[in-house]
Amino acid sequence: MGIYLNPRNDNFKEFLNSEIFVDKTMILSVLNGIMKTSQKYICISRPRRFGKTYVANIISSYYSKGCDSRSLFERCKISKDASFESNLNKFNVIKLDINSEYRNIVEKKSLINKITRNIRDEFIEQFPGIKFYDDNSLAECILKVFDKTGEKFVVLMDEYDVLVRENVEQDLFNQYLDFLNGLFKSDTLRPAIALAYLTGILPIVRDKAQSKLNNFDEYTILNAGKLSEFTGFTTEEVRELCLKYNIDFAECRRWYDGYSLVWFEDGKKKECEIYNPESVVKTMLNHKFGNYWNKTSSYEVISDRLNQNFAGTKDDVIKMLAGESIDVNATTYKNTINAFTTKNDIFTYLMHLGYLSYDDSKETCRIPNKEVLKEWTNAVSVKKRKNTSAESKNWKFDFY
Repeated sequence: MGIYLNPRNDNFKEFLNSEIFVDKTMILSVLNGIMKTSQKYICISRPRRFGKTYVANIISSYYSKGCDSRSLFERCKISKDASFESNLNKFNVIKLDINSEYRNIVEKKSLINKITRNIRDEFIEQFPGIKFYDDNSLAECILKVFDKTGEKFVVLMDEYDVLVRENVEQDLFNQYLDFLNGLFKSDTLRPAIALAYLTGILPIVRDKAQSKLNNFDEYTILNAGKLSEFTGFTTEEVRELCLKYNIDFAECRRWYDGYSLVWFEDGKKKECEIYNPESVVKTMLNHKFGNYWNKTSSYEVISDRLNQNFAGTKDDVIKMLAGESIDVNATTYKNTINAFTTKNDIFTYLMHLGYLSYDDSKETCRIPNKEVLKEWTNAVSVKKRKNTSAESKNWKFDFY
């Protein structure tokens, strides 16, 4: 029905029609169990191209009143779940891609006002019997509908952390914090929100932003918990694809595995290996192993961080390039792109970006696989070529 409010299911339909479709719809069973509870605020953070947007489109297509998705989901695992009928296309959904909105606006300082105005226009169109005013915030629009109709909302916000990663001007960032505060920290609005689902690359910033989102349960690449299997491909899913496309599974594992997630559920320890979906799909379709991830990321991210040259960084990088794991304290990092004070902050940042994997039980990190190792090799090579100072000469590696 709308672009932002009660969107259609076209994106999910494209995924279903693709040659390779890996069914992640059982995440809906988990969400159906926690929506309308105090655990209804969720934030998922994963590296680029790990399937965050894909899952958000599944969620939108399932809950949105703006489409009829029954025939699509009847082809999926969720259709066999006891909760399938309970919430199918029964909610007002607000779906926002913050990265897209930020990239497509010329006057960045007008970002929040434009988002609010665009969604408010759709409220006016879809709820003609309710009076909305030009100065109504998005939160106020939601509250008006809930007050008049009792209808609850599902709020999906993809790439919620883009303003953090872009290090925008403080005035715009403050506007964004107020926007988040109005949506997610209002006790008055809380009954109108059935589910809030945020995705990003970085976890919630542990300063001003955290105060606006501290009611969210976070599921990160370091601690993905019960949602581990739904963002990224699992070992079983990759094994099935390798059989179908006649790809050597052991070699595929060497190239793209390495992100081991461990959590406890109902008192039992569970484990899950996660692969980068982008690289796995490209390998299947091209029938060739390769470094596909660098098409969406850059080794300069590593190189720029290494240039900060914190004590002990060089020795630890040498060990990891040789295949070893190194100790890391992942608790000090503030989830920003510039507030680094130790090598631990650098390594934790790179773990969230996917350049390192984390072993929670041992509190160590390592380079996860062959594909990412190539990015590290490129980054160190560039650093060696560019650096000329006496200090940077200490970065000369013997294995080149």
